[in-house]
Amino acid sequence: MDHRDHSNGEGRRRLIVMDVDSTFITAEQIDLLATRAGTGEQVAAITERAMAGELDFAASLTERVATLAGLPVEVLAEVRAEISLSPGAAELVTAAQARDWPLALVSGGFHEIVDPIAAGLGITRVRANRLQAREGVLTGRIAGPIVDRAAKATWLRTFAAEEGIDLIDTVAIGDGANDLDMLAAAGLGIAFHAKPVVAAQADRAITDGGLDQVLTWL
Repeated sequence: MDHRDHSNGEGRRRLIVMDVDSTFITAEQIDLLATRAGTGEQVAAITERAMAGELDFAASLTERVATLAGLPVEVLAEVRAEISLSPGAAELVTAAQARDWPLALVSGGFHEIVDPIAAGLGITRVRANRLQAREGVLTGRIAGPIVDRAAKATWLRTFAAEEGIDLIDTVAIGDGANDLDMLAAAGLGIAFHAKPVVAAQADRAITDGGLDQVLTWL
């Protein structure tokens, strides 16, 4: 993680990589889904502990997704319709697009929910988990490898390489323990209304106000 002054890099092209749940959007996707499965309280407690760094993210996600078995796939669209962007999220996206800065979302949540939200904002780089479904219902399993803490950092590096942007000019934004590797890898790691363990390790922290505050540091 770089601790140099970032206030004078006006002309530089940046890559911005953001977590989704409780960062780009205000809610936790898995908690909203679990509420529909009748396991909301149990799952929210696990999510809270995972984001605080008390539980292994991949193992805890597997446990939480297992409680969704039997839900009809239609609930994915219902949950998507419930989701609100965090304050300043749309403004940050618009500003990045105006400057030709690539912006990516990396999520421990789900493509089925995140992709349409991203598409509506013109965001083409999204990495998330996929929920396995059979005959119109969720199986309670994740299809493919889990996007965990290490994967988020790997995607930040991959996107930077694809765009020819030095890591020093990358910005990562997140709130939970599974964002720590990504925040450490980025030139500028920003904690957004984050868990204490994350705020303590980030270069900068937004504790009040919206994501558009990021622009004041670039």
